[in-house]
Amino acid sequence: MGSTEVRNPLLSKKLKRTETRLLIIDDNQIRFNQIRDLLTDSEHQVQATLLDDLQNFEKQLNLPWDLVIFGRAYDLKYDQALSLIRLSKQPNLPLLLLKPDDYELEQYANYVRKGIYDIVNMDAPDRFYIDLVRALSFSRLVQTQQHLMDELETAQIQAQSFVEDSHKAVAVIQEGIHIEANPEYLKLFGFKSSDDIIGLPLLDLLQPKDLNDFKLRFKKITQGQLDLGRFELNSQNPQITVKNPLKIEFIPSAADDALQIAIDIGGGASAAEKSAKPNIYQRLNRTITQQPSDINALVVFSLSSCADAVFQADWDTFKAYFHAVKEFLTEQTNAPLFKLESGVYVGLFQAESKAKLESKLIGLNALTKPQLLTVHQDSYPLNLRIGCTVLDGDIRDEAHFDQFIAQAFATALPQNQPAPELDLSIPELQFSIQEPEAPAAEAPAIQFSKPEAAAPAPAANLNEPAVIKALRSSLERGEIHLKYQQLYDKEDLNLYTYEVTSGFIFENKWKDIAQLRELAADQELSIKLDRWILVESCKQLHNFITQYPDAKLIINLNKEVLLHDRTFPDFIAKLITIIRSKLTHPLTLQFSEEDINQHINDAQKAIAALRKNGAEVALRGFGNSMFSESLLRQVDISCLTLHKSLTGMLGSDKSCQELQEKLSAYHEIKPVQIMLRELNDMTLFANAWNVDARFIQGDYFQKKLDHLIDVQDQ
Repeated sequence: MGSTEVRNPLLSKKLKRTETRLLIIDDNQIRFNQIRDLLTDSEHQVQATLLDDLQNFEKQLNLPWDLVIFGRAYDLKYDQALSLIRLSKQPNLPLLLLKPDDYELEQYANYVRKGIYDIVNMDAPDRFYIDLVRALSFSRLVQTQQHLMDELETAQIQAQSFVEDSHKAVAVIQEGIHIEANPEYLKLFGFKSSDDIIGLPLLDLLQPKDLNDFKLRFKKITQGQLDLGRFELNSQNPQITVKNPLKIEFIPSAADDALQIAIDIGGGASAAEKSAKPNIYQRLNRTITQQPSDINALVVFSLSSCADAVFQADWDTFKAYFHAVKEFLTEQTNAPLFKLESGVYVGLFQAESKAKLESKLIGLNALTKPQLLTVHQDSYPLNLRIGCTVLDGDIRDEAHFDQFIAQAFATALPQNQPAPELDLSIPELQFSIQEPEAPAAEAPAIQFSKPEAAAPAPAANLNEPAVIKALRSSLERGEIHLKYQQLYDKEDLNLYTYEVTSGFIFENKWKDIAQLRELAADQELSIKLDRWILVESCKQLHNFITQYPDAKLIINLNKEVLLHDRTFPDFIAKLITIIRSKLTHPLTLQFSEEDINQHINDAQKAIAALRKNGAEVALRGFGNSMFSESLLRQVDISCLTLHKSLTGMLGSDKSCQELQEKLSAYHEIKPVQIMLRELNDMTLFANAWNVDARFIQGDYFQKKLDHLIDVQDQ
């Protein structure tokens, strides 16, 4: 018998016809040459670049690549490279890791979970080549898919422009049956609703005078001979509202095995019609096809009001304001957005279940608070109206799309409504501020009582600073803004940890509550404010764990609630119970190092009580004092957030080394988890890998947002 040669299509010549672009990170020129020669010897066209430093890697990520191969580098680690790739224009670019010297087989799954495409071994050249080709094939498939989707969108926009500009009656035909029709098409044949036409055969409507000629032509058109698709047809249908012959054209459709029929109904489009919004429903359907989900919702964002200052500004400012609205929504939603009108956008929100989708929609309520937009160094108010509707299937046509938009515009977002035993609301707080007393047999109950009506304001309040009056007013109206910023965990264990900061709008400017020194003079307001911050952030967390059960918060607070609110530990214990997290410590309460150091004895007792009741405690602004190491020895804390002056040390190799020495000293004192914050550019963010701080945070990874979102949830 003869032998049969079996060939793997991955090893065919199709991958060799196009230049392979390799970005190789290594400090070994010999290995670089071996990789390049291995491919060229197999007839691949190769463009390869070798680098071994962070700065050049940042620059090269602006160019298109097929594969990244990581070996060794001077100041770049593979997990740094992964994070930078995820945040680049090619987030799915495969990274192959050359087998590390200390690699063990049981570590393979952990490397893949972190984002490594595969681990490859140059000691086995044949296997190494096959691994390269597999990764290259995957990379090309991803690139091809994106290219095809871009082409499809362009074709759809061009087809829609053709229809709008030439004033056509259009329907989509599948196997000779109507599945969609625009309003002009319905009107042409005397129908009032698209429901009346869907499912009807095309022949029943066209009723061609020469039936056999039409059938023969239509058969050839459905077989792909679209050069026969433009012709005139005499119809015998008495319902047609235009004169014979009908000017017909068949054009491709985005739907599978379908065609669009366009019939010229004359008149031409008006200038207003030509400038109307593009056919967004097709783009939405395309997005759902590209990112399929059983549960989809449309959310309409519109302006509930607009300041006169915007309308009175010059054209550049006016235009920039509405651009800033789009940027704000893009940043805050991390969802596909489509412009409906000036200042009106529709977003597509998707989830794996109704509960998770509702959780996402509930989170959007935070965006309805008064906001500020910065335009040309000036601040302008933004007030949003947000509504939503759940999609029950594909959007059939423009009229169907308008129905969904009208429904979303009129339907409020769902609210966070826990069961009565989970009620987190605190209408008003009355509590006495006093020094701690001797322990009683029972812990005091948490009081949620309203103050007596029309109680006169204390005399001191008449002279309080304007900023404190504004803060008090914002708190009463519930317009304090909580900002959530996701941390990057180098160990990839706590992926959904968020730091909570707070602020409010005063005289058309943003005020950070942590920097508000005047607040220290009003202990009662400070405690009331921190309790409100805790309640509202715990509502967000309670809602968010529907999507991410491992989520946890680091909440920044002032010293007064720690030192002067004697029921605070019990209050925290109740909040932790209410959150219903599966984690033992979903809350970390973070206080200023300077405040704790000034009240060390009282703070030690209060921190011990908090930890006993289930909270972790952290210090912020740590490391800028000569007393920092002494304080670390005395207080029972689990986390440190470094002072911004220490963050600045990431700017040079010498100061990085000095920072590492400081961190080593802290770890020797106590095994604390250390966070570096305000890493707002790629260089600082990447350099943070060179020191032993587990958590890193900054605008480059995720900006401060008004509600909880996972940066990778898209």
